[in-house]
Amino acid sequence: MSKKKRGKSRRGKGKGKGKGRSTGPQDYAIRRVRLPEEGELFGIVMRLLGDDRAVVKCMDGITRTGRIPGRMRKRIWIRQDDIVIVAPWDFQDAKADIVWRYTPGQVRFLEERGYLKL
Repeated sequence: MSKKKRGKSRRGKGKGKGKGRSTGPQDYAIRRVRLPEEGELFGIVMRLLGDDRAVVKCMDGITRTGRIPGRMRKRIWIRQDDIVIVAPWDFQDAKADIVWRYTPGQVRFLEERGYLKL
């Protein structure tokens, strides 16, 4: 006969810190900074609209409605005044997909190198 383990239930506990989970300033370390490819632009999030949409002012001067795609939802939190990469739609210029969000360290790197002209 085997005895059952008795002890505290694990239900209700957080995931905790495991491999690959880091918190604090080391999250802002610059690894490799992604630059816009052909058909993509830098943009700044002006306002969040809800329903995974945001108003983004792009570097070409046009204000677009940006859509946060499913692969970024609940993984990458986008806030007001974040620097992002957007891909404008071919058939509707007033709308775009948000492709990438930069961390504060990456934004500093881009400003020092002259990529961002804010």
